[in-house]
Amino acid sequence: MKFHDPLVRATLIKRYKRFLCDVILDNSSQLVTAHCPNSGSMLGIPLEKAPVMLSYTESSSRKLKHTLEMVYNGNVWIGTNTARTNQIAEEGIVSGLISGLYPFVSIKREVKYGINSRVDLVVEQPDNICYVEVKNVSLVEDNIAKFPDAVTERGQKHLCELIKMKKYGYRAVNLFIIQRDDCVSFRPAENIDPEYSRLLSLAVREGVEVYAYQAKVSPDEISLIRQLPVELA
Repeated sequence: MKFHDPLVRATLIKRYKRFLCDVILDNSSQLVTAHCPNSGSMLGIPLEKAPVMLSYTESSSRKLKHTLEMVYNGNVWIGTNTARTNQIAEEGIVSGLISGLYPFVSIKREVKYGINSRVDLVVEQPDNICYVEVKNVSLVEDNIAKFPDAVTERGQKHLCELIKMKKYGYRAVNLFIIQRDDCVSFRPAENIDPEYSRLLSLAVREGVEVYAYQAKVSPDEISLIRQLPVELA
């Protein structure tokens, strides 16, 4: 996924009210408030005095013109815009890098299913239909990528919905996209959300497929580079 317009360099001052952050633009030293499109805790990401990259829009419908895209932790860029994750996943499917979902006939986004839910991607394949929940991962501890970074009842619900779809005879996949390249494997964050960890193990036993793919994040593009092993708690 390439950024169509150059990103804006800035320094992060603080994140607050979940979806807001104050930054100082490098090119003007101006203090501005940017949109932070990340509902998680952003645990493990430096949230003060850290270099960041922002996208910018002139849209009159947007109150906040800047959007936080990534944070530099002194070693790697970490993608923080969870709205990008589905696009990254879809590009990986189309390119064939996510081999478990290739070949395909069509890909649809945000399809209603289950009980008041929307699945991120529905991948129609020659011999079946696959329901894919995509999760953004930004937390790394001891070289292991982990999800979630806060208790996620929504994520728990999605696992239950995937189990149902598998029982109905469809393929069901939970796909973790790790937006940083400083880890070697993935596992659920059992210490943060033990129920999510339990349900993920249950989902695998019920036939839900779990994949984790790592992305290289840079100010020019975010691209998947490899599949990581998944370790269940």
